[in-house]
Amino acid sequence: MINGEGPFRQAHVDPLAGLRTADDPPWDVYLTGTVFLDIIFTGLDSAPVRGTESWARGMGSSPGGVANMATALARLGLRTSLAAAFGDDHYGEYCWDALEQGENIDLTPSRTVPGWHSPVTVSMAYEGERTMVSHGHEAPLEEPAPDRPPHARAAVASLTPGVRAPWIEQAASRGTRIFADVGWDDTGRWDLAGLADLAHCEAFLPNAEEAMRYTGADCPRAAAHTLAEHVPLAVVTLGSDGAYAVDGRSGESAEVPAIAVEALDPTGAGDVFVAGFVTGTLADWPLADRLAFAGLTAALSVQEFGGSLSAPGWSEIAAWWRRVHSVADQDPAALSRYAFLEGLLPEVTRPWPLRRAVPTIGFGRSA
Repeated sequence: MINGEGPFRQAHVDPLAGLRTADDPPWDVYLTGTVFLDIIFTGLDSAPVRGTESWARGMGSSPGGVANMATALARLGLRTSLAAAFGDDHYGEYCWDALEQGENIDLTPSRTVPGWHSPVTVSMAYEGERTMVSHGHEAPLEEPAPDRPPHARAAVASLTPGVRAPWIEQAASRGTRIFADVGWDDTGRWDLAGLADLAHCEAFLPNAEEAMRYTGADCPRAAAHTLAEHVPLAVVTLGSDGAYAVDGRSGESAEVPAIAVEALDPTGAGDVFVAGFVTGTLADWPLADRLAFAGLTAALSVQEFGGSLSAPGWSEIAAWWRRVHSVADQDPAALSRYAFLEGLLPEVTRPWPLRRAVPTIGFGRSA
């Protein structure tokens, strides 16, 4: 178990409080995908060496896969609904309870599949990097997403080259704002036209390499402008250089540098970035503020181990904000970049950094 200071209850902040009306959809964000059980080994001095046994100084477990994104959204105060298949084993039971009871995520559209083994990923973190080994059986034949997705303000989708996901068009037709990312194109074609569901998206958030390959541009900023011709809002993450965004409707662009941190584990940082950007967009913040918030939440996440475990809530954000104000000779311009947070942050009494105790799986419950 990773050392922690015991359970820490998050302060509740509703970033959409001033925008809510009686006619709102029941959910702020809907998403669907595969939930993994993540087992994270930490405290490794180096990568495991073939033919030897390595001992880790810490271990934790948490729901992973699409659960990383769902948890990040829920901890930022968004009402989150998830459609996923769960195995009827101890792993599936643990993940269901952790998401529904621990994170208050709606699992009404999800289901337990008899006889299906939960997918598992073992992650080994060392020197700011990670090595992962995964195992899983074929997913159930039935699509975990319902025929008609629940009505939500927004949805987060992962686009697959050459494959349409019918629920994306269905959700968009009801006014749901679609935010999409994309994985590596194993076909090597990098054909933007092959991302058919991009036509239904409000925002597309690839990393720099993906953006340049899909557009043929020689720099990520040029790639963002090209993508903005195909989707209303293009956001390209630049790694240690921050992020760059272009609003194709207004022509506005924004760039925010990354926050320099000591990275312990990058698992889930991309999901946290997207969750932060979705939060700021639904809250109607200026484009640069959305980028800054997304980058901040991602930076906080890499200072913890694990995927969903590391997603920051408002208590972590508030503790960070108080901490940076206490640093001598702090750059006023750097502080002003995050001044928009002032009216949102809760009072915190614990010092930075906040360490969240990591749950382990209990096998004492009867089936």
